Amino acid sequence: MSSRRLAPSASGHSRTARPSSRASALAGTALGAMLLAGAPGMAHAQSAGAYPIKPIRMIVSFAPGGPADIVARTISPRLGELLGQPILLENRGGAGGTIGSEIVARAAPDGYTLTYMSQSSVVFAPYLYKKLAYDSIKDFTPVSSIVTTPYVVAINPRVPAKTLADLQRLGKGKKSFLTYGSSGPGATSHIGGELLAAATGLSLLHVPYKGTGPALAGVVAGEIDMMVADLGPVISMARDGRLRMLAGFGAKRVAAVPDVPTVIESGFKIVPLEGRFGLMGPANLPRDIVTRLHGAVVTTLKTPEIRARFDSLGYEIIGDTPEQYAAIVRRELEEFGKLIRKAGIQPE
Repeated sequence: MSSRRLAPSASGHSRTARPSSRASALAGTALGAMLLAGAPGMAHAQSAGAYPIKPIRMIVSFAPGGPADIVARTISPRLGELLGQPILLENRGGAGGTIGSEIVARAAPDGYTLTYMSQSSVVFAPYLYKKLAYDSIKDFTPVSSIVTTPYVVAINPRVPAKTLADLQRLGKGKKSFLTYGSSGPGATSHIGGELLAAATGLSLLHVPYKGTGPALAGVVAGEIDMMVADLGPVISMARDGRLRMLAGFGAKRVAAVPDVPTVIESGFKIVPLEGRFGLMGPANLPRDIVTRLHGAVVTTLKTPEIRARFDSLGYEIIGDTPEQYAAIVRRELEEFGKLIRKAGIQPE
């Protein structure tokens, strides 16, 4: 399959993504080194009983209005209550979530700078950025997966397509591209758009934004034609007619939107795709702090109001162990690394 050429970012700069030596190493034995920094006796260790004694800075690596922001604003108040300190959210969007993730990677491992890590930042970025400022394996401590989020193909209602097959007929082999937005190069929405193009033969031009919220606003305004977007922020826009949902990217239909078929049901062979958000801190986060945070996350996710909120968005609550979360990251690094190379996804 030939390489797909993508649009430059709004800043006018472009870059070519080649799996770096770091990315290549991800598929090797270095994967087993992930985690659970913070064993007893490690530097910076402190008593879990003394943590936290001040507010916690929580980096949200995308602009307001997207899935990362929704997750953050849903669970942070309750999480802060359980920890006894406020969670101070800080949106630091850009570059597919890598700017905010780098801040956490470089932070002191004391539990006071954390992130709701996106799949795109930790899984996709190593294969899409030639010079990534952090190592997905070595520079973070996983705490727990929080939720997985379904993705859907959403279009501007003025695009004359009611099904994915209609869209294919409209855009396959088209000399002038249909345009699709993303929350930034390397984001799940970017990967989804390229996988959709590969599966359907659609001629798509990538237009990166600085977050899901701004990108969806671009679809609604008619700046771009479509987006492979997280279901959460799409639902209300689809219900009031500002967007039209054509298909879901998961292996099965989402209970929150049962009338929306999957891409596979629509007749196209594709690898199911969903987003994942989890709590992570810097490398070498002490084990007792990891345990304290993990317990608070699991308890938070059992809160009825929070469960109801995530259910309404079609999000699946996880709350797994640090070891399970780390294993998922290792597996997805291998799986999506192969998929990205096979699809020829190369930002300029």
